[in-house]
Amino acid sequence: MKLYCRYIALLLKAQLQYRSSFWLLALGQLFMPFALLAGMYLLFQKFGSIRGWSFFEVALCFAVIHMAFANSECCARGFDGFSALVAGGDFDRILVRPRGTVLQVLASRFEFSRIGRLIQGGAVLIWAVSCLPIAWNVPKALTLTLMVVSGACIFTGLFILAATLCFWTIQGLEIVNIFTDGGREMGQYPLGIYQKWVIRFFTFVIPFGCVNYLPLLYLLGKAEGQRAWLFMLSPLAGVLFLLPCLGVWRIGVRHYRSTGS
Repeated sequence: MKLYCRYIALLLKAQLQYRSSFWLLALGQLFMPFALLAGMYLLFQKFGSIRGWSFFEVALCFAVIHMAFANSECCARGFDGFSALVAGGDFDRILVRPRGTVLQVLASRFEFSRIGRLIQGGAVLIWAVSCLPIAWNVPKALTLTLMVVSGACIFTGLFILAATLCFWTIQGLEIVNIFTDGGREMGQYPLGIYQKWVIRFFTFVIPFGCVNYLPLLYLLGKAEGQRAWLFMLSPLAGVLFLLPCLGVWRIGVRHYRSTGS
C-alpha cells in the first residue's frame, strides 16, 4: 500500500503539470452525467414513475452506480489502457520487477480528473437521500457504503478481464465496453424494470443487481417480509466477483508472449 501511495503521488504531480487541462477534464466529467440525470428527470416529469419507482429512488440508484464507476476509473485506469503496455512491450519491464503485476498495472495510471464524476454522483446521492423517507441506522449506512465500494470492485473486475484478453489479442477489444459502459448505463435504473433474463444475468453472472437493486430494496423498505440480512449483505457479491477475475489475470500472465517491440 505504501508503494501504491507513492505511485499515486507521482502520478498526481505529473497530471498537475498541466493544471488547466486537468481542471477542464474534471469539469467535463462533472457535467457529462448531469445530462443523463436531466434526461431522467424529464422522463419522470412526463410519466411520473417507472414500474412503481419514483424519481428520487432511481436517482439514488443512479448516484451509486456513477460513484462506483468513477472510483473504478480513477483507481483501475491502468487495466483499462493495458493494451498500450502490451503493444509497446512495456509489460516486459513489469515482469522483471520484484513486485506483483496487478499492483504495477494498477499504479501505472490514475485518472484524478474522474473526481468530477465522483463529486456529481455524491451530490445526487445527498439530494436523493434527503428527499427519500428512509429511516437511517448504522446497518443501512454501511450497506450504502458497501454498495459503492462493491460496485467499484465489479467495474474493476471487468477492466481486469478486458485487460487479460490483451494477452491474446494485443489490442483492446471495444466489445468489452458492452459490460463496462453498458453495465453503467443499465445500472442507472433498478434492475427490476428489465426482463427476467437480464435480471438473472446481472445478478448471477455479473452481479450488478447485488450491489445496486437488491440492497436498494432493503434501504427503501421494499424487502419487508423477506430475509433483510440477505439483501443487506448482497453487495459482498461484488467483492467476491474480483477473485475469479484475478484468477483469470494470472492465467493470462502465464500465457503472455512479448510483442518484441
